[in-house]
Amino acid sequence: MLIDIIRAVILGIVEGVTEFLPVSSTGHLLLAERFFNLGEGNFWKSFAVLIQLGAILAILALYFVKLWRIALGMFTDANARRFVIGVLVAFLPAAVIGAAFGGYIKHYLFNPWVVCFSLIVGGAILLWVDQLDLKPRYHDATAFPLLTYFYIGCAQCTAMIPGVSRSGASIVAAMLLGTDKRSAAEFSFFLAIPTMLGAFVYDLYKNHADMTADNLIIVAIGFVVSFITAIIVVKTFLTYVTRHGFELFAWWRVIVGTLGLIALALGL
Repeated sequence: MLIDIIRAVILGIVEGVTEFLPVSSTGHLLLAERFFNLGEGNFWKSFAVLIQLGAILAILALYFVKLWRIALGMFTDANARRFVIGVLVAFLPAAVIGAAFGGYIKHYLFNPWVVCFSLIVGGAILLWVDQLDLKPRYHDATAFPLLTYFYIGCAQCTAMIPGVSRSGASIVAAMLLGTDKRSAAEFSFFLAIPTMLGAFVYDLYKNHADMTADNLIIVAIGFVVSFITAIIVVKTFLTYVTRHGFELFAWWRVIVGTLGLIALALGL
């Protein structure tokens, strides 16, 4: 039990740190499980999905006032209603693709080789976009054009390939579509709420038989650690990218992916 608690804490930290950074939380969790034996079997695969709810609650806590205002004004304020529709429009492509091909993707693509290649390619793309001389037209994540929301949602679908990064795909798409770095990052947070909540509900329903009393305790520990870590990371991340951009995260992806490929090639 003690070993499982330590695993839950470590994976909770990995989830909380990487979920909202453009580095792929799923990819990092898979590599941590592969190289450090931090989780094996169906329960730990579900664990990695279920503790994402902790990270989601961190976003709800940090943006509670704004989101509450939008929720209250959804039926009386056209701007609030338009943003809610925008989030749903952005969420729809991932919901459709996930329902249609989720099993296939998990069966064939969830392996460390795919993760490492995806980390490197995604890092190169993030570095390229970060260095472009873009002229942002949109500076408020709640006021993008509806078509922009939809295109961002389509880009997010690529993150079903482990190692791509849900936040990274949505941030890159948003910036190419005319948003500034901060609003691109913020919308990736908002879009995560329905996307990850849907994944949580689906996985809990599918694997509820694995949720014994001991396993629920392990999930609760990972959940709390993920929540606390995500709050710290999100607050720091927004300030950092506004001033410095995404170069640090791009190089991190390339380095981790390269080291992973070397380790795999050596049979580790």
